[in-house]
Amino acid sequence: MKARLAASAALALGLALGASGCSMVTYQATTEHYDASDGVSLNVGDLDVRNALVVSDDGVDGNLVMTVVNSSDDDVTLGVQIGSGGDTTEIEVGAGQTLALGSEEEEPVLLEGIDAEPGGLVSLYFQYGDVEGVEKQVPVLDSRLPEYADLAP
Repeated sequence: MKARLAASAALALGLALGASGCSMVTYQATTEHYDASDGVSLNVGDLDVRNALVVSDDGVDGNLVMTVVNSSDDDVTLGVQIGSGGDTTEIEVGAGQTLALGSEEEEPVLLEGIDAEPGGLVSLYFQYGDVEGVEKQVPVLDSRLPEYADLAP
């Protein structure tokens, strides 16, 4: 009788582990961060840059479209530089402000000389003040999609 009870308990334990233990060794994609849009995201100090992308039809000049969230109590001048030696474009972001470049409220920022074909990537360097900057490969899209039709330079 004790053997039958022990076998039943072992079988129940085995079934419980087998039915619920899969998540212990299975890869969980929901734990990985990803950008669920066309652009890329990054953090520079107290600034959160979200969905950054460049819209260009000719691959020479492009408009930078992104959202910048300043979670600090200070106004910030964000510098965006093309590659390692290109011109730096400055963007003013107020304390506690969310700035949506390329939206109905804010115009996109023109970047001249990006030298990246639509469908490719352009290297942009984001930095402000004495905070360590971040270099990121940003996608270049053209204006064929309806949501980007009015955003090309």
